Amino acid sequence: MSGPLTVIDMHTGGEPLRIVTGGYPELPKGTILEKRAYVRDHLDHLRKILMFEPRGHQDMYGALLVEPDLPGADLAVLFMHNEGYSTMCGHAIIALGRYAVDQGLVPAGEDVTVVNIECPCGMVRAEVAMRDGKPAEVSFESVPSFLFAKDKALTIGNWGKVNFDIVYGGAFYALADARQFGLKFGRDPVTAFVEAADSLTKAAQAAVPLSHPDASDLAFLYGTILTDGRDAFSEQPTRNVCVFADRQVDRSPTGSGVTARLAAMQARGQFAPGQERIFLSIIGSRFSGRVASVTQAGPHRAITATVSGRAFYAGKAEFIVEEDDPLAEGFLVR
Repeated sequence: MSGPLTVIDMHTGGEPLRIVTGGYPELPKGTILEKRAYVRDHLDHLRKILMFEPRGHQDMYGALLVEPDLPGADLAVLFMHNEGYSTMCGHAIIALGRYAVDQGLVPAGEDVTVVNIECPCGMVRAEVAMRDGKPAEVSFESVPSFLFAKDKALTIGNWGKVNFDIVYGGAFYALADARQFGLKFGRDPVTAFVEAADSLTKAAQAAVPLSHPDASDLAFLYGTILTDGRDAFSEQPTRNVCVFADRQVDRSPTGSGVTARLAAMQARGQFAPGQERIFLSIIGSRFSGRVASVTQAGPHRAITATVSGRAFYAGKAEFIVEEDDPLAEGFLVR
């Protein structure tokens, strides 16, 4: 590392986003997936410095802005976390929409500012609502999302038979009712949800082969979303928690997770275009979501979803590494 790493920290619904503003070397030209592979294979020590302790923590999340490759993109982003690099992140899109306006990366509109963000899963359109000339709520329309595998069942540890779906919302998730694990939101500790979700993720990874019509790099199970079981449309909010990567817990309702839930609901006839639902996180923060369009993704009947939330600044920092620091590249204790 030749110089300091500079960052701006934000959060969306309590979920952190560390935006890299300096210190990375220039990346080779190529597609966003090629850039993702290059960063993974050659610059992963920088991810660990920023995500791991003592500068980060087990549940830190990051965004590296890179040169766009798709026509019409205002910016492109690589997402990073405690295990590696994801393909889509809704809470990051919401934060980056505001960030792009604040930093002048796109000219601000009067009522709404559109920010086209190239992600590893494809182009995502963010709309930033302007209030008194400043960005407020941010909405994004997802990439085509679909129910990949319906009504799967596996025997999981001491819990026995667990029913679940596999759904794509920019990343693949196992989706299951938390009550099958004897869990209730607001009563049971987060650690219990983590143990259940991680166990299902590992079992499903071994049992259910994945494929994506656009790219093989997208075909991996990112994590598990446990829900309160309130899938049928209702005026009442529904709650979920996403456990992804290496047992990382999303504090927000999870933008790509809300998209995945909407895709599953629509496929089961529980949701229709135009209806809006409130999704709550493990800490009670909220996103709203609705089906924006019905479309196709290869052989899959799919939707695009509109997900909305707010992001806020938390700070900025400059990180250095001393040459003789034995813990230079960071560590995790959990």
